[in-house]
Amino acid sequence: MRSRSNSGVRLDGYARLVQRTILCHQNPVTGLLSAGTDHKDAWVRDNIYSILAVWGLGMAYRKNADRDEDKAKAYELEQNVVKLMRGLLQCMMRQVDKVEKFKRTQSTKDCLHAKYNSATCATVVGDDQWGHLQVDATSLYLLFLAQMTASGLRIIFTLDEVTFIQNLVFYIEAAYKVADYGIWERGDKTNQGIPELNASSVGMAKAALEAIDELDLFGAHGGHKSVIHVLPDEVEHCQSILYSMLPRASTSKEIDAGLLSIISYPAFAVEDLNLVNVTKGEIISKLQGRYGCCRFLRDGYKTPREDPSRLHYDPAELKLFENIECEWPVFWTYFLIDGVFNEDKIQVQEYREALEGILIREKNGIVLMPELYAVPPEKVDEEYENPHSVDRIPVGKLPHLWGQSLYVLSCLLAEGFLAAGEIDPLNRRFSTGFKPDVVVQVTVLAESNQIKNLLQDRGINVQSIADIHPLRVQPARILSNLYTMLGRNKNMKLSGRPHRHIGVLGTSKLYMIRNQIFAFTPQFTDQHHFYLALDNQMIVEMLKTELAYLTSCWRMTGRPTLTFPITHTMLVDDGTDIHPAVLATIRKLEDGYFGGARVKIGKLSEFLTTSFHTYLSFLDPDCDVKLFDGPNEGRNSPDSEYGGYPADFCEKESQDELDQYINDVLQSTALNSYLPPTSKTANQSPVFSANHSTKEILSIMAKTKGLEAPAVSMSLPTKVLNNRKSLNLVDNPHFFETKDCENVLHLPKDAHGDLDCRKLVEQLKECPTLHDQADILYILHILKGADWDTELDGQYGVTVHCLLNELYRKAGLSQEWGLIRYISGILKKRVEVLAEACTDLLSHHKQLTVGLPPEPREKIITTPLPPEQLTDLIYEASGQDISIAVLTQEIIMYLAMYVRSQPSLFVEMLRLRIGLIIQVMATELARSLKCSGEEASESLMNLSPFDMKNLLHHILSGKEFGVERSLRPVDSSSSSPAISIHEMGHSGATKPERSGITKLKSEMKQRGSTPSSPTSTSPTGSKGETSWGDRKGQWLRRRRLDGAINRVPVGFYEKVWKILQKCIFL
Repeated sequence: MRSRSNSGVRLDGYARLVQRTILCHQNPVTGLLSAGTDHKDAWVRDNIYSILAVWGLGMAYRKNADRDEDKAKAYELEQNVVKLMRGLLQCMMRQVDKVEKFKRTQSTKDCLHAKYNSATCATVVGDDQWGHLQVDATSLYLLFLAQMTASGLRIIFTLDEVTFIQNLVFYIEAAYKVADYGIWERGDKTNQGIPELNASSVGMAKAALEAIDELDLFGAHGGHKSVIHVLPDEVEHCQSILYSMLPRASTSKEIDAGLLSIISYPAFAVEDLNLVNVTKGEIISKLQGRYGCCRFLRDGYKTPREDPSRLHYDPAELKLFENIECEWPVFWTYFLIDGVFNEDKIQVQEYREALEGILIREKNGIVLMPELYAVPPEKVDEEYENPHSVDRIPVGKLPHLWGQSLYVLSCLLAEGFLAAGEIDPLNRRFSTGFKPDVVVQVTVLAESNQIKNLLQDRGINVQSIADIHPLRVQPARILSNLYTMLGRNKNMKLSGRPHRHIGVLGTSKLYMIRNQIFAFTPQFTDQHHFYLALDNQMIVEMLKTELAYLTSCWRMTGRPTLTFPITHTMLVDDGTDIHPAVLATIRKLEDGYFGGARVKIGKLSEFLTTSFHTYLSFLDPDCDVKLFDGPNEGRNSPDSEYGGYPADFCEKESQDELDQYINDVLQSTALNSYLPPTSKTANQSPVFSANHSTKEILSIMAKTKGLEAPAVSMSLPTKVLNNRKSLNLVDNPHFFETKDCENVLHLPKDAHGDLDCRKLVEQLKECPTLHDQADILYILHILKGADWDTELDGQYGVTVHCLLNELYRKAGLSQEWGLIRYISGILKKRVEVLAEACTDLLSHHKQLTVGLPPEPREKIITTPLPPEQLTDLIYEASGQDISIAVLTQEIIMYLAMYVRSQPSLFVEMLRLRIGLIIQVMATELARSLKCSGEEASESLMNLSPFDMKNLLHHILSGKEFGVERSLRPVDSSSSSPAISIHEMGHSGATKPERSGITKLKSEMKQRGSTPSSPTSTSPTGSKGETSWGDRKGQWLRRRRLDGAINRVPVGFYEKVWKILQKCIFL
């Protein structure tokens, strides 16, 4: 019989330690670990961390086996791990209905529970009796499911379980916009049960999504049905939000020791080494003590001054916990493991010695890790006076299983029993490694041969969509619809992936679907959802942004391939030429650089070998997914309006189910023409008087029905007729009084004196403008609803919603932006990335308000909200004006773009008040145009998205801008002049004047007493010359702008805080 080697003896010692401190708590039926002998609940997060020592010990035995008994011991330990992971899986699968609900609501009451009964896998408290929403716990499970599967363990047994795991991916992929209770289950630091966006949750979700992407859950024994799919844009959203938050942990927590699990093992979620070091330094300098690290500053948990009889703290009570926060030894195990991964022997030695000093040793030689060290009650005052001077006492659970497990794992690593790669088989530890430069491949495709010939006339050779057969090109919404099939399971009533938009990372891959290669055009070129894609200049701007995004965020093998379509909406001059901005963009792309990104333009077929390919195996014919399970299931996304690319090769008689499905989706989003053309009769009297607002119309409609005046939430303060100038954001931003004007308003009535909706439908044929048609449809929308059949021209199925969509398309073709925003408001359209945009702003430590002040009309947003709830809040806050509600969404999206690309614009701005920003934009237009507030407000609503974005930038940056007027088309229904925004020179004057220093000095002497003026001349004046008074008035303007957008001087809040610290009784 062989004698045991020294390593074998030491492993046996660790096995004895694990058995007596960890595995003795494992339930033999469920495999779950209870929190202690006196506490039978099993926390998801604690269970996963507690089993890591068992997992590591099993691998160490297999690696260092002296005899067969060691291999048997390794197998036994590994099965303990499998049993626990499957026990947690059973707990979560019993709450499959919550997973399904949460994908849509993201509500704290619809989430998976944080703890379960260790003996039965049942829940132990109600949905609202605990801070259950902890995205990091679910993410941690998925992360280690991936790592353990990659290490050779078989945890998932059936395809139903694979489907459930795929839905858990959908559950966490929106973590970047979900406010949860975080790693400590308390949410906001004040312990008031307020959820907030937590960096630890976002980072863990990001790591889990990356780890499990394209992983076969059956390991070496699996096939394409057991592979998990993750969309790369969701990962990148998480990373973007995480970077904007760190080193801060959340709104209420300046720093949190829990971030160690994000910047190092196990997540390795941060790729920026400098940010990792900054965060680590903050934790060491602010949280580290003599016995471990505090969880966060002013943490009252188990301190002598905490009142255990109350669940929540008073806000002012936090001051009592300063300098006496309990210290947790578990965080030193993170530093120890981090030292092993970084090969920092000094750090390893330092923290091993520190841990040896605070561990508790029993008589039998068993070493125990206490939960935390607290200040003795009788020495609190002494610790207040001299922090870290008092000897502390161990408090809480003994052993603390989470800390005990990581201590054993760190010892196995430090002593060489395990290599770093063995507990990280997916190589997440290399996340901070070098990333090569990215070259973006761009394919420009003409929608038709006509457009292809127009481009050839300009010397630009491109292929049409028909030319690239057998390759297929479809809009991004087709990919969104296809991905809704992923994760469907009738047995568990799982609907699959929610219908979310696909980002540019997702559309920059090529897809293999049923042996066909598909390319998808980016979402920003799709006019199907929001109106930004109707503006060609905006498309070019967003192309520049997305190319830069691809350059910085692409992490996959191969190069990104962006397919840029040239469509009929990019034509000008009655379809005889290409829009100049689009032409200029194509020429810049040919140069090899565009917007700072390296690009290579070419044919799609040339890029097949260098592109990244994704195989959508869940759509294979042999899979259980049926594309036509139900009559409407999975086909129509919200706001379905436009078709796809008719030139894409798809035989009409094809029997392939995929082709039938794509054709069905495209046909369901195509539009038929039902609306009659506008009437051009010279003597045609307007349908309504030009002096009425929609509120007045609705008031009279309500009276005809014997009702009270309608609520203001669905009425519009602009005149909705020929002269729409009642909205005044400059002089009177408040709502308007309703005048008694029934005698002038001519609404058709039936024999009973009620409003005759059928005659109103007939009046659509008599409308001189598109705006008048919109007014009629709005009235019908209010009275009859969107699904009311108008039976226009005797045709059935022509609903109000259908006609509004058609009118929206016509307004888009004529570029009438005020009308487009108006119809968008009627249809309650939503920016696809509205929730993401809000989260971007909140994660940069900003607050948002929507609507005009004061409260309660002005609504404050301090935490991320689900998209539907956010949209409802905006429409509620906008009150009478549905166009303002749409513009609010637009402004939020632009602000998010700028906070990502130019965060310096938002320095010293704490609260972004969207209503005031819109009001200031109108004020600036009034100043530049020298016009009334009504005309300026109308001009603002009629700005193109590109000009709106530019105007917002000028407001934020304080740069001077000029306004150019141009003529509208003859058939336009807008009475305001068309205008566009452009940047002026450094002083708003001509180059000779800017260089005329002598002239300026003489002006200063001559006009030193000239009073400042807040106005500035428009370039439409005397050729751009700026008077001295105007230039002097720019300071007043700057101060007014700063006041409106809540910008304060640098260091203002810190200085106010210092004053308050000095003034005790203030």
